[in-house]
Amino acid sequence: MYEQVSHSLLNDILIGLDPKVGCEDLKHFYIRLGANFYAIHSLFHQLYGDRQDFRLQMHKLVAVMAKQYVSRPQELRHRDLAREKDHNWFLSQKLAGYALYCQEFAQSLKGMHEKLDYLQELGINLIHIMPILDGPKGRNDGGYAVRDFRKIDEKYGTLEDLDTLSAELRSRDMLLVLDVVVNHTSDEHEWALKAQQGNKKYQEYYYTYPDRKIPDLFEQTMPEVFPDTAPGNFTWNEKMGRWVMTVFNNFQWDLNYRNPSVFIEMIDIILFWANHGADVIRLDAVAFLWKKIGSPCQNEREAHLILQLMKDCCQVTAPGTLFIAEAIVAPLEIIKYFGEDAVNAKECEIAYNATYMALLWDAVATKKTLLLNRGLRSLPTKLDGATWLNYVRCHDDIGLGFDDNDIRASGYDPQAHRRFLVDYYTGAYQGSTATGVAFGVNPKTGDARISGSLASLAGLETALLRNDAQAIDTSIRTIILLHSMIASFGGIPLIYYGDSIGTLNDNTYLDDENKHHDSRWVHRPSLDWNKAARRHEPGTVENRIFTAIQRILAVRKQIPAFADLNNREIFETSNPHLFTFLRFTSQGMHSRVLVIANFDASPQYMNLRELDSVNLFRHVEVKDLYSGETLSTKHGTLEIPPLGFYWLQL
Repeated sequence: MYEQVSHSLLNDILIGLDPKVGCEDLKHFYIRLGANFYAIHSLFHQLYGDRQDFRLQMHKLVAVMAKQYVSRPQELRHRDLAREKDHNWFLSQKLAGYALYCQEFAQSLKGMHEKLDYLQELGINLIHIMPILDGPKGRNDGGYAVRDFRKIDEKYGTLEDLDTLSAELRSRDMLLVLDVVVNHTSDEHEWALKAQQGNKKYQEYYYTYPDRKIPDLFEQTMPEVFPDTAPGNFTWNEKMGRWVMTVFNNFQWDLNYRNPSVFIEMIDIILFWANHGADVIRLDAVAFLWKKIGSPCQNEREAHLILQLMKDCCQVTAPGTLFIAEAIVAPLEIIKYFGEDAVNAKECEIAYNATYMALLWDAVATKKTLLLNRGLRSLPTKLDGATWLNYVRCHDDIGLGFDDNDIRASGYDPQAHRRFLVDYYTGAYQGSTATGVAFGVNPKTGDARISGSLASLAGLETALLRNDAQAIDTSIRTIILLHSMIASFGGIPLIYYGDSIGTLNDNTYLDDENKHHDSRWVHRPSLDWNKAARRHEPGTVENRIFTAIQRILAVRKQIPAFADLNNREIFETSNPHLFTFLRFTSQGMHSRVLVIANFDASPQYMNLRELDSVNLFRHVEVKDLYSGETLSTKHGTLEIPPLGFYWLQL
């Protein structure tokens, strides 16, 4: 769009661009800058237009984008052009992700090379290496308290090691996901240290105050993220003689995005990692980017403007790089991180489907899909050009952020139902075999979340301890069922390291003074490669789980209807134990696939006549794409095995 004010400014910026920034070919940079500049100017003006130095800050922003474009390797620029032509490339059913801690998985970045065969054997082609940036040696929130945004922590290796690894991943057609913590820094970061020394410039990089007047106003409406371990949202810093906002932990200082210098610094950092081979940047804690007195300081409109601006800037310099929104918030808020008031995604192309994850765990505990069906129907349709990361477990806890109205409509009392789920997964509920651990217990409200490995939450730890073959089988079926759900629902399945071999809880964190206070470390163990080797021994737990997930991913990649193109229809049936949905596409084999899952530990029956309105069954036989079996439908019913599933070709 041509708009005189913004384009006049653009002319001034380009004329004044530092000649040292130049390179032989800026053609694509100029084309993209011209195409995106009106939006960039508009967003930047909404955020910072009342500042006297607005034009100067715009000059600085474009200079950073140009500098990083010049630094972008030619190979990555060619990849950008290819992805611009195939702009929906990441919606393909062929993607399968894996999240890991570098040290716990492979000891170091160099050690990752010999583990890539294992990942490809499983069917993985997208690897999320969780935080590897330099951080304090003690408490660092699992790497999310960053001391230097441009340095790899020495325990993982060097920047050169990462460059070598990213090059090998590209040679194997595997994608790399890296974290950038955009909401806060470590209190040992250079900016924080300068702020503590009294530097006013860097004090303005954070929210700092000389007394409790402003902090107390914030606290009136700000919830506590970690009420048991980090109550309150401000910490007194003796060196600085000021209160500083610390929403997550007292050693993590929240960045002040009201200051455009902070935004420009973070864009520079994001593009830096894009230039070092990150196909996808995971933006951590995006819901917290804008703080406003009188609000919860989460999901503010300005936080979305910041993400839109980050995306537009990245589109100019590194358009082949995607964003993941790490926003574990209420269901109706999550969807907004793709972008509001739009058809195509304009903030982050990918978001964690935390709602689906939590609803799956509800179905496992209740053996019913009432809340699962209702909760998913309450979510608005996501935007085009956007997709979910569907996961069963991750490095974080399981939050129970279901909508209270959906819980009531499913026949449960919200508070009592959440209490039941916490009790069930911590083994306090009679008959439960789960061995999870409560996390984030709020002594004021009694609310809590859940930590624990997938296998332990699914009862495998208890079953193995009792040497109960039937219970072991039930646990394995549960694990496989959950992975079939994240592979078929729509989005990118993301497998957490260890889950494909049945890794159990690791309680050694209790002996570590830097970890014992945080129960999430129970599901962040060092991967046991001797256990992983048993995946090749038929009949072992590891073999049964690994080969099942391996087949799930392999079959998924052959089903075009599983590409994420808003091509899903959920059916509500009379059997409360079944979850049923249709995936479809307009062309090719397997153009319509009916997914039926049974969350009960006994066989359940689907009345196929309930699906007559959509004319799904035209023949007396139907093929299950996962098992290869041919099933009879001539009697109008279909038996679904205990904790089983079908992917039926129609």
